[in-house]
Amino acid sequence: MNGMDPELFEQFIEQLERYVRERLIPAEREVIEADRVPDEIVQEMRDMGLFGLTVPEEYGGAGLNTSQYARVVKTMAYAAPAYRSIFSINVGMFNSAIKNGGTEAQKTEWWPRIAAGEIACFGLTEPGSGSDSAAMATTARPDPSGNGWILNGTKRYITNAPHAAVGLIMARTEKEALPKNAHVSAFIVPMDTPGVTVGSPDHKMGQSGSHIADVILEDVHVPGEALLGGETGKGFVFAMKSLDNGRISVGAAATGYARRALDSALRYATERKAFGEPIANFQLIQQMLAESETEIYAAECMMTDVTARADRGENILRKAAAFKVFASEMCGRVVDRVVQIYGGAGYLAEYDAERFFRDARIYRIYEGTTQILQLQIAKHMLRDFAAQA
Repeated sequence: MNGMDPELFEQFIEQLERYVRERLIPAEREVIEADRVPDEIVQEMRDMGLFGLTVPEEYGGAGLNTSQYARVVKTMAYAAPAYRSIFSINVGMFNSAIKNGGTEAQKTEWWPRIAAGEIACFGLTEPGSGSDSAAMATTARPDPSGNGWILNGTKRYITNAPHAAVGLIMARTEKEALPKNAHVSAFIVPMDTPGVTVGSPDHKMGQSGSHIADVILEDVHVPGEALLGGETGKGFVFAMKSLDNGRISVGAAATGYARRALDSALRYATERKAFGEPIANFQLIQQMLAESETEIYAAECMMTDVTARADRGENILRKAAAFKVFASEMCGRVVDRVVQIYGGAGYLAEYDAERFFRDARIYRIYEGTTQILQLQIAKHMLRDFAAQA
């Protein structure tokens, strides 16, 4: 994918960096206290085209390639995580699934709406299943009255569910688990469809302003056109392909947020004095700063590589998982060092270090936990080795 003209894209990134520093960061306190991104900022993000970053231009989007999209996410992630969260499901998950598996009619209907700023959610995880699709309980059965499907089940921890206009819902269309998860299909479900109920937003450890909630489906009737790709048994494949982009998004976000935390620690270390001099002069403080800089740089290099591979059309499942694992774990180590550099102040809510620590913890969990992704990486390593033997 060629993406946006490189010179034009660099101009956009410069504008976005100013917007992050001059508009989004000053508004963070309001986001945290109100636990929501102000409506006017969401509208500004719509006007900037952030909800349709990778939607093709002919459908109203910006037409960014994966490398450009990841840079936008990393830039936005320098500010509070809620800002990225509100548009990232649209771009990294919903739009990717439509691109990979949607019919022309589905692209024509949904891409312009997504690009215009309708918020999407992605319904895979359930109370009893996450990565284990064989245990998925949500069902989709043919509507006996004619064309269409009836969905029943509950989805859990669904980001943006309280605000979403549409959801991509995974449901089993076969009772028995089938090879390659062919028992799972994907459905495009407007959230105002009768029978769809969204629970109250869950209270979380961090990431104020970003909301997750249950989605309950009770005899939800959708037309046949709601089946992604018009074919059963492909839903999990589409979901996994879109998860590659979702994992790149999380990795980019973790990398951007680690940079924000490290910049904060640098500022604090040069201002805070002990024994008559800035603590930045102490070698063990410098060690923590240097280790953090080294790890962020490594994550940035991984991001550049995996997104370039995606733009060349390579299978990036293993590389995207590796990037997400490294970047999310790296961010956890960086924010832990930042708290340590702040010392006692790092444990106080009035300082940013405490918030960075709480916000960063989820990066190691969603879009595939570190442990699940390690299993996935190893499985594909062993499969590739066996194929070469």
